[in-house]
Amino acid sequence: MLDLHTINAKKLETLIEINALINSDYEDIHVLLTRIIESATKLTEGEASSLILENPEDRMLYFEIALGEKGTEVKRFALKSGEGIAGWVYEKNRSLIVNDVESDKRFSPEISQKVKFPTRSMLAVPMRMKEKCVGVIEILNKRDGKSFSEEDLQWLEIFATQAAIAIENARSFQRIKKEVFQLHGQIQIEKGYHPFVGKSKAILEKLEIVRKAAVTDSSVLLLGESGVGKELFAEQIHLGSARKDKPFVRVNCPAISETLLESELFGHVKGAFTDAYSNRKGRFELADGGTIFLDEIGDLPFSVQAKLLRVLQERTIEPVGATAPRKIDVRIIAATNKDIEKEVKESRFRTDLYYRLNVLPIYIPPLRERREDIPLLAEFFLERCKEDVKKHIRGFTPEAMEVLLSHAWPGNVRELENAVERAVVISQGEWITPHSFILRSLSPTDEERYRGKTLKDAVNLFKAHFVKRTLEKKGWNQTVAAKELGIQRTYLSRLLKELNIQK
Repeated sequence: MLDLHTINAKKLETLIEINALINSDYEDIHVLLTRIIESATKLTEGEASSLILENPEDRMLYFEIALGEKGTEVKRFALKSGEGIAGWVYEKNRSLIVNDVESDKRFSPEISQKVKFPTRSMLAVPMRMKEKCVGVIEILNKRDGKSFSEEDLQWLEIFATQAAIAIENARSFQRIKKEVFQLHGQIQIEKGYHPFVGKSKAILEKLEIVRKAAVTDSSVLLLGESGVGKELFAEQIHLGSARKDKPFVRVNCPAISETLLESELFGHVKGAFTDAYSNRKGRFELADGGTIFLDEIGDLPFSVQAKLLRVLQERTIEPVGATAPRKIDVRIIAATNKDIEKEVKESRFRTDLYYRLNVLPIYIPPLRERREDIPLLAEFFLERCKEDVKKHIRGFTPEAMEVLLSHAWPGNVRELENAVERAVVISQGEWITPHSFILRSLSPTDEERYRGKTLKDAVNLFKAHFVKRTLEKKGWNQTVAAKELGIQRTYLSRLLKELNIQK
């Protein structure tokens, strides 16, 4: 056992830090486990390391985390129970120190040869949940050609216990969170609303604005590209307001012909026109007491804009053919993907109506500006689609997720949903691979990207793009990304500031 009197202060400090992390954040288990493995590797003076987890479905061992210069290649492999030293540790549920792996009969050189990483020595310990082994942590090659010691093994066993606790806590948290989310989502779906998915800083900031806007009765103008989810934000505003138990009426302005639009919005009385056989309530009257969402309001005909302005000013509507206005109590949320200020300047949208609608403008960022949401959205769409098509798909391969993260998404969330749905239909195996995707390429070509720029600006643009892609691939771990880029960690930090690279 470790002697408390001789424990290295740095190691003890690291141990306390990891313990605090385990009990503080279960949102991103991958980041937490990476921190644990990084600490274990550093304190045992290893050159590389892996965290290998059992998949309960096929009982195979997958490299969940792999650190070191060949980490990316290692994550492509899987082990059977009993295969290699790590497989032996998993099967026997026992720790091992092997300081001469080539002479050990349990050593399988296959992965070492394929990734061209010579393994000299290895520490491998089981991760246990209720005495059952669920995975293995292994450290490869003690630095400076030294041998691993019993103390190294004891430290690694402590970290393995911490990793197991972190996994168990995070899985329980995520399972409960998923159940609550599904229950909440089911209730909302039954009421005609959509589940809201997103955790990026950009989206959380917008949701905070939404919460503040919801408690007022002011008009809201949602701005953003097509497919960013403006309707979902409109729903969140309604659901956060005092009107949440009243109607939420959706109107897709371009979908209604100009001849019918006035009647659709404001209703008509019997005999107002040839086909008006009876009185009919319009969308505004149906939304009385609640909220009306006018989607793509930038396409609203100029003639109808004047009548909408009257609704905003006087809180009354006048059905087609009626002789007197009717009082209504409706909150208006409008949305457009157009440059509405340009539409106003070019006299295609009324200035007075614009100012009436633009009381609380909220800009919804495109998906390319909130890439942290892509994995979450992709998993959400996958879960929903695979149920519909009755396919057993476990998830996305790392390469497939890299494709999703690197795509420009000109169609935003709607395009991502369609891409995942197509991939589920096309996919033949248990995993969605890059070949499952059919994505349109609308990202700028190199010629377009660099056109008109000086050599210095073009080089900086390339640097920023290349560094950011590497950071995204490495989960924004600057230490690991710096190794991948072949530069010092301090130089990478300087580049982030100089090139204004932000997560």
